[in-house]
Amino acid sequence: MNQNEKAKAFGALHRKGDPVVLYNIWDAGTAKAVADAGAKALATGSWSVAAAHGYADGEKLPMSVLVETAKSITSVIDLPLSVDFEGAYSAEPEGAAANVAKLVEVGAVGINFEDQVVAGSGLYPIDRQAARIRAIRAMAEAKGIAFFINARTDLFLAESDLAKHAGLVDEAIERGRAYAAAGGSGFFVPGLIDPALIEKICAASPLPVNVMMRTGAPDVKTLAGLGVGRISYGPGPYRSMMDKLKQEAAAIYSQL
Repeated sequence: MNQNEKAKAFGALHRKGDPVVLYNIWDAGTAKAVADAGAKALATGSWSVAAAHGYADGEKLPMSVLVETAKSITSVIDLPLSVDFEGAYSAEPEGAAANVAKLVEVGAVGINFEDQVVAGSGLYPIDRQAARIRAIRAMAEAKGIAFFINARTDLFLAESDLAKHAGLVDEAIERGRAYAAAGGSGFFVPGLIDPALIEKICAASPLPVNVMMRTGAPDVKTLAGLGVGRISYGPGPYRSMMDKLKQEAAAIYSQL
């Protein structure tokens, strides 16, 4: 498949009630392992890619390193690749679009694109984030790519008190609809794990909804039944791998 065919195939995997499952990777080696395990598509996690290079999350990883990482993956794996691009390394719509274009150039077919102000506080106003999404969509259309913009809201991730999540649902739905109108392809609600609230958002969203696995989240089968269209694992795979590495190394060094 050429890049646009991959992009279309990736979009088609997002089906309400039959979600695409993305076990997040961070380099070409993990991409190959997950592909060999049977994945239909690949997705990086920003936290994981940054940590693998010794950086903290939050666009601390140089963008050039992230782009090169994406290139290394697409050069060895033929599956569609989505890149967790945080805030696209720019607050301005034009800058965000120009930066995403660099990922398109190395073969990526989608991004996660969040509405929190990276290295700042709070979330972008809805109209501001919508303008950023429109700019990215216009860039992709100009390149003839059915690029998948997974529009992420950080409403739930930013609120650690799960009891307050119900009060955020109406704004989340409003954001999801605005992001869809601006050219978003999917709606990502990391941090949300309450089944009833997930179901409510899935029913109201014009876009396939992406839920991130974390402690307390429903299992894959349950999420599918709630209407979810995409399930991802975020930094979980990296943390699991690093824990195993530390345990094995500690077992060896404790003998010395």
